[in-house]
Amino acid sequence: MNAPDARALALAHNLEQVTARIDRATAAAGRVRTPTLIVVTKFHPALDVQRLRALGVRDVGENRDQEAAAKALDVADDSLRWHFIGQLQTNKAKSVVQYAHSVHSLDRASVIGALDKAMSAQQEHDGRAALECFIQVDLSGTSTDGAPDTGAGPSGRGGAAPAQVLHLADLVAATAGLELAGVMAVAPLGVDAGAAFELLAGISSDLVRQHPHAVGISAGMSQDLEQAIDAGATHLRVGSDILGPRPGVG
Repeated sequence: MNAPDARALALAHNLEQVTARIDRATAAAGRVRTPTLIVVTKFHPALDVQRLRALGVRDVGENRDQEAAAKALDVADDSLRWHFIGQLQTNKAKSVVQYAHSVHSLDRASVIGALDKAMSAQQEHDGRAALECFIQVDLSGTSTDGAPDTGAGPSGRGGAAPAQVLHLADLVAATAGLELAGVMAVAPLGVDAGAAFELLAGISSDLVRQHPHAVGISAGMSQDLEQAIDAGATHLRVGSDILGPRPGVG
């Protein structure tokens, strides 16, 4: 067996550091189950995905379909779970369902409709499993002190308004081929991440009352994973603290 290269050793070190942070935060929150770590590999080569897989990583995330589809083809590892976490355009649905285990960024009915059509064709072709779907929530209505505000501010990071979540969830739940997994959000800029994630946890609770199996909360990145875990995140999306700056950026 070939010895690990310098890049593989660096990834192993970074992954160990992030995993330790997650373990500490999980214990501090009094939680038994450790959240799923999704390593976001955007802008990094397929070889890094292969290195991560050799280190035991099973879940990887991508923001852009063109990049994700190419990597999934290059890596060709059925044990990997690909998570699409970027804004999804309806014309990319047919491509995404060919490789994605889940989509974390459903924010409008038109995307659900496009995925419905694409999944119907894909399942007829290869019988693939249902596509896990998270409703992305816009938390920009959170004020700087964490209290809910009445309108969306400039700190929005994308997603559906909280008032739209249950309607979109109903659409997903009623769509064959799609499986409602829960909610997803990115903490707004300029707002306390912990307070924003607590707001997301409340939205999740409302959702679970209507859809008991949709318990997933996709939240937390390199800079705020501890706050996300404390608020109940089940899935973390971490990129830079494991892979470092994207190629070509110092």
